[in-house]
Order: sequence, then C-alpha cells, then structure tokens
Amino acid sequence: MTDFFALDCGIMGSLAVRVCLVVALGASMCGAAPISDNFVVVVKSNVSVHRGQTATLPCWLIPPQSAESLEVHWYHEFDSLIMLYREKKFEYGSQEASYAGRLSFGLKDAASGGLAAGDVSLQLVNATLEDAGVYTCYVSSDRGHDKAYVSLIVTETGSPLLLSAVWKEENMVNVSCESEGWFPKPRLRWSNQSQALAPKRLNFSKGSSGLWSVHSWLLVSSSSEVSCSVGLSDEEAKEARVHLPPSPPQPGKQVSGSSSAGWLAFALLLIATLAALGWLYFRKRGKLKKSKAEPDHAAEDEKLLPKEVSQPNDLSTAKEHYVNVKLEDAGNPYLAIKDHKIRDANCTFPDGQQVTCLTAIKGTPGFSSGQHYWEVSMGNIQIGLKQSWWAGVTSAAVIPPKSDLTPTASNGFWFLSSSSDRADRFQFSTEPRVSLPVRSRPQTVGVHLNYDSGELSFYDVEDKSLIGSLTATFTGEVFPFFNPGKGDKAPMGILQHRTEQGQCSDRETSVDLTA
Repeated sequence: MTDFFALDCGIMGSLAVRVCLVVALGASMCGAAPISDNFVVVVKSNVSVHRGQTATLPCWLIPPQSAESLEVHWYHEFDSLIMLYREKKFEYGSQEASYAGRLSFGLKDAASGGLAAGDVSLQLVNATLEDAGVYTCYVSSDRGHDKAYVSLIVTETGSPLLLSAVWKEENMVNVSCESEGWFPKPRLRWSNQSQALAPKRLNFSKGSSGLWSVHSWLLVSSSSEVSCSVGLSDEEAKEARVHLPPSPPQPGKQVSGSSSAGWLAFALLLIATLAALGWLYFRKRGKLKKSKAEPDHAAEDEKLLPKEVSQPNDLSTAKEHYVNVKLEDAGNPYLAIKDHKIRDANCTFPDGQQVTCLTAIKGTPGFSSGQHYWEVSMGNIQIGLKQSWWAGVTSAAVIPPKSDLTPTASNGFWFLSSSSDRADRFQFSTEPRVSLPVRSRPQTVGVHLNYDSGELSFYDVEDKSLIGSLTATFTGEVFPFFNPGKGDKAPMGILQHRTEQGQCSDRETSVDLTA
C-alpha cells in the first residue's frame, strides 16, 4: 500500500505530494511495520521450564518490523529443524515427529505485537527432558538474514525428603536423607543451626527415565539438630530437619517403632519447607511453633511427638475411650468384607499390586470432637502377620476409587502404613515422608484419636509401646480409615469390645481371623 501511494504522488503536484505522503505514512502506521534492509535477531539467552509445562523461547527483530512475509527457521541442537515458517504459512514436512502439535509462535511478553511487530518467539507445550538444549532462531528475507541462540533448561522437582536415623555407639546417630525424581542433578546440603556439615557419603544415581536420585548420610552427636536440604537452587529447595535429644536408647541398637524403648526416644521433630516450581506445599517453620490458641487452618502441620509427651500409661488411658468401629460397606468390588474383617478380593487389580485407594475403606462413626480409640488386628502366628496395610483417619466423605490418588495429610488422609517391599520400616502419610525403622511387626495396632488436641497415635498393643504419633489441625468430621493391602492371606480385623453399662470390657478373644 505504501508503494501504491508513492506512485500516485509522483504524478501529482507538490501539494498533492505532501498530502499523499501523509496518507502513506498513516497507512504504514495502521498496518505492519515496514521491512528494513537490515535487521538483527535478538533472543533471551536462557529459559527454564518445569517438565510438562509450556515454554516460550523469546526471539524478535530489531528494529521492530513485520515478520509475516519473512522466513523463520527454528532448530534444536543446531541442525535439527523443528519448525519452518515461510510464505505466510507453516510447513511440517521436515518437522521431527516428537514436536508434532507442540510448536507455534508465542509472545515474548505481554506487550508484544506478535509476528506483525517482528516477534518470532517459539512456544513449546508439554516440555520433556529431551527438549532441553540449545535452540537456534534463524530469520531470513531476500535482503538479508540473521540468527541467535537460546538455551532451554527443563527441570523436574523430586519427591519429598525421606529421613531416617539409627543410633550408633558413643551416643552418635547415623542420619540419612534421600529423595528421587530430580532433573537436572540436584544439590544436597547438610547443616546444623550454625554451619554447613560435611556428609560421610553422598551418592547420586540416574534412572532409565533420566531422572536423578540422591542419598546421603552423616554421623552426628545425639544432642543436636540437623537439617537436610535438596533442590536445584536455594529458592527451590525442599528441606527437612531432625532434632535429636540427649537421651538415646541403648547404644548399638537400631531405633525401632515397636521396641519397648520406642523409636520416639530420639524424638524426631520434622519441619518441612516445600518451595518450588509450580506446585505444592509450603510449610513455614513458624507454623509448627504456633500455640493451640492460634491454629493455622490453611495447612495441616505434622510433627512427631517427643516421647515425654507420651507417658508409660498412655495406652491404658487411650483404651478408656474405646469405641466399636464398623466398616462402611460401599460395595467396593476389590474388597471382601465379613464380620468386621476385610481383605483384598483376590482379583486382578487394574493398578497392579501396589497398594492404592482402590482397596481403601472408611469406618463409622465419624468424629468431630473428643477422644476415640479402636484396635486393628494384623493377623496372628498361625495365619501370619500382614505385610501391607494402612490404618488411621480421613476427612474424606467418600474415598475416591482412583488408583492415581496419592493420599497424604495435605489432602485429608492421616495414617500409618506398612509395605511388603519395605519390611524394615513403617511410614507416616506426612510430607516430607518419615521413615520409622521396625524391628518386629505388631499383631494388633491401637489407634487413638484426640480430635481436640489434634493428635493421632499408634500403639503396638501386645508390646504396650507407642509406635509413633503425629499432630494435625482437624476440621470437620473425620472417620476411621483402613486398607488391608493386596496379597496377604491374613485379613485385617476391626476388633470389637463388649459394652456393659457404657463401659468397655476386655477385648473379645473369639474373633475369627481365618481367611
């Protein structure tokens, strides 16, 4: 349109020329910026994106001008053509199959005028680890060409930290920290309240998926506080802290959740701060120090209670609040239910043998105040003890029949779990995960809910010992929660007590635990 007006003005008088020049200028301002004989391709050198999210690789022309009629090439790792735009359309014939449907022009910022203003940024959806690398932005016209390079970093945030501790000789404790599912290789740091600590061992491994795992341990004295931090940067790190009081169990013995000493003798106090790339659970350390008079309803704070909170008569005190819990039979096809006993239906599970919510079940009644206690049988010597199970409480009105749901304290599931492939430990549903080393498995687990104080405790009934406790801010109604796992011959039994004038008597001994 600019050339058309210039031609007309050339055959008209001088006054008309001035008028036409104004009209021509207005036409060019209302349309795309004119193409200059020379341009420079400019990029943002480094872009970082979380795996699965959308990345924009900024690339634009200076001086600003229309790129609609130019030829734009995008290459990955210098020689692999992934996008070609020319003659005002995309050509996909030479595009790599892995990029099909994932590439388009994007905007370098909110104020960008797009292609008409020379913005040829590349938008890449559903970023994968294989997408990481150097990209070339190449722009050409019949008057010239230029190119520039931009690096894409694809990251993945790993799993919550798993801490465990084992007592050694001379009041020393072996504390380990591990996490998996990171990319690129994460950084692990140990520290106490005043300085960085050098680990005894720091191991990295890379799985077939390309993700990194890290495992480290160090020896510290029993009276100390140690922090483990894992992350891609200080701002995106996950952190967990363990406090070790000065009174250890007998030297040389692994701390055990079912021993009479109780693993809680070393009083794990876990504080998690999760920061990160898009998702998840920020835990401010100050929240764990808030008084009960100032509850934080925005998130549940979990911690392991010191042993001094639980006196030797705790189990007998808990039994004073015994309630007869019943199973809520919702017709789950993956469960067999009979006489307060449950086990898997011995069928083919769509999610394999891993224990998921497909075999989970609620109990009744629900509780919104007070103290309540119930017991769960995990088999006996004749049948064998169960290996895989969950026991605790949930605030979910209905347990979603989803195999991909990860039940944790953050979404209303507080429980203790046992796994057949980790026979040496129990685990809480807290985040980060807490590992409880186990020397022997309980035949009966007692569950004590103190709703008002926000405490949930688990006992080895035969051993009369505390396995572990966690605290949380309960809101609304919570229900008993069970999962018998998969593959065990022994069912999970919800033990019933006879009542007489409102008082609980001794536990019934006639409960049949045969499958």
